[in-house]
Amino acid sequence: MVMVAVIAPGAMGAGVAKRLVENGVTVRTWLHGRSAASAARADAAGMVAVDLAGIAEVDLVLSIVPPAEALPLAEALAPALAAASKPPVYVDCNAISPQTAKLVADVMGAVPFIDAAIIGLPPEPGGKAPVFYGCGPHAAALSALGEHGIPTKLLTGPIGAASGLKMSYGGITKGLTGLAASMILAATRFGADDDLRAELAASQPHLLARFEKGMPDMFPKAYRWVAEMEEVAAFAGDDEASRMIYAGIAKLYQRLADDLEGDKAEICVLSDFATKR
Repeated sequence: MVMVAVIAPGAMGAGVAKRLVENGVTVRTWLHGRSAASAARADAAGMVAVDLAGIAEVDLVLSIVPPAEALPLAEALAPALAAASKPPVYVDCNAISPQTAKLVADVMGAVPFIDAAIIGLPPEPGGKAPVFYGCGPHAAALSALGEHGIPTKLLTGPIGAASGLKMSYGGITKGLTGLAASMILAATRFGADDDLRAELAASQPHLLARFEKGMPDMFPKAYRWVAEMEEVAAFAGDDEASRMIYAGIAKLYQRLADDLEGDKAEICVLSDFATKR
């Protein structure tokens, strides 16, 4: 039976761990520096907290952390994993650019590495699980997740292909939410918000339905999407126009994250727009 480590037990990590545990997998985690809330989520998901030596004993290590933590986590784990008699396969599942994924692979050195992307929401009881896409010479090892309740798809491209898929997909989905937020706020400043909503309802009802659900869902996640949009900007590379678009969206999400912790002036505008009937 495969043994897996999931770091860290956030919403996605804990959800994935719980699904694996339900399918008979022993799931370990490393809680160094994590909060009491993280420890509680790990316990609720059936994860077993161990030290670095215990992490190095598993078959697969799934790194599921905010984008800014992907490289520091790899640097923290690499020495212990490399020292194992049989190093586990390190799977970077984070919303990072192909450029960052290659840096993580370099940090891992001789430790087997899979560039992976998670697309979908955290698993829920009786519901769907997200799909794990993987690429690189060790990608076949990811299929062990598919045998235990987590769908997987292997890509034929080199390291960077899975991260590129995640960046382009997230750039479209989360980028669209950011563009909508910016235009709703602009329309409101000029008193055109009701007219904008009416026109969307008449000519773009599918988009309005998306914003009605997606806009409120975005508020508590905006702080996490800042770094992801910055990674998308890096992914755009030499395309200056695209890079500037996503750098701007990152700044917008930072502003909304700050507003959520402040007087919620813009959050209330967007919430009102999403909930009007």
